[in-house]
Amino acid sequence: MFYFSFWILYLNQASKLLEKYCLSKGGITQTVVDIRLALKLAFELNATTLILVHNHPSGSLIPSERDMKLTQKFKHAAKYVDLSVVDHLIVSEKGYFSFADKGII
Repeated sequence: MFYFSFWILYLNQASKLLEKYCLSKGGITQTVVDIRLALKLAFELNATTLILVHNHPSGSLIPSERDMKLTQKFKHAAKYVDLSVVDHLIVSEKGYFSFADKGII
């Protein structure tokens, strides 16, 4: 059985990966994501860029309304502290969906 997990990739100004961090692991239908914890670690790592990544255990690669709202919340919160969210990836056994590739981030 697969469960939801939400990861953050932290990058520096040169787009070099500084850290990959599992922000949360959840149940079958969702996981709790605390944006404050994600931004705190960005400051500790001196990251400038974030990539959001989570899985869909169902296999669906279509972003939910919740996915869309969470992405916008992350973007707005990061912007206020001079961080940028450059992508949000949804992964499953069927492949991946990139918000950046689709022009919705």
